[in-house]
Amino acid sequence: MKKYEKNILPYIESIYSTFTPLEKTIADFFLNNHEKMDFSSRHISALLYVSEPSLSRFAKKCGYQGYREFLFYYQRSLEAQSSEPVLTDNSAKIVLTTYQELLNKSYSLVDERQMERLCQIISEKKRIFVYGRGSSGLAAQEMQFRLMRIGIPIQCITDTDLIRMNSVLLDEQCAVIGISVSGRTNAILDSLKTAREIGAATILFTAYKQKDFPRFCDEIILCAVKENLDNGKAISPQFPVLVMIDLFYAHLLKYDTIHREALHDYTLKVLSAKEPPTRQ
Repeated sequence: MKKYEKNILPYIESIYSTFTPLEKTIADFFLNNHEKMDFSSRHISALLYVSEPSLSRFAKKCGYQGYREFLFYYQRSLEAQSSEPVLTDNSAKIVLTTYQELLNKSYSLVDERQMERLCQIISEKKRIFVYGRGSSGLAAQEMQFRLMRIGIPIQCITDTDLIRMNSVLLDEQCAVIGISVSGRTNAILDSLKTAREIGAATILFTAYKQKDFPRFCDEIILCAVKENLDNGKAISPQFPVLVMIDLFYAHLLKYDTIHREALHDYTLKVLSAKEPPTRQ
């Protein structure tokens, strides 16, 4: 079984659009570099023609206390990267290796504490709505199927007009989950803004974090970015979202194990029986 290691590069990719032009210069270097070298702030600042304080600010924006802590985790990520097998020209191996890399990135991005907060939000709200357009709508439907099986009152909406109309049904007892891999689906983002104004809890699954997302999203679940992966077009762009949905689902099962498992078993009986069984 492959051992998963936390890697800081997927997070840098996910928040790339929030960087200033100077910070993007720094990010590009660390994202594209694959060699061990002198990573001291003095050397890198001279190499990139940026100041040492700029490196420190970049590290803090990535969630670290300073450049030294950032560098420690970056070098670990670099070592893990160098140990990965080189892709061959075999199409099957390329695709499967790409999926494996997405799994590694998903592991690096998942936040256990955030998952616990999501479980609390979903458990406290009386009604859950999940929005998605296009292929993201398929992921939204999958989320509905999974959560319904454990008794969560969730409804998937994939039509733009219905998404907008649904705002009249929202209140503080609701939670709205939006899925937009690109982070630029206006119908989803606008609906989350409206939901937040009404008082509903708002959650966004996306691969790209924008600066203004925290203003109208209580939680932002970052999914792996596929554009920087080799042969990225050969796989489904929704795969990283589905992975995060599965991780979320697993946490929900643990959050109230006995109750959730009983509801799951009851749902399976209903689906397999000709007549609904009597609920205990």
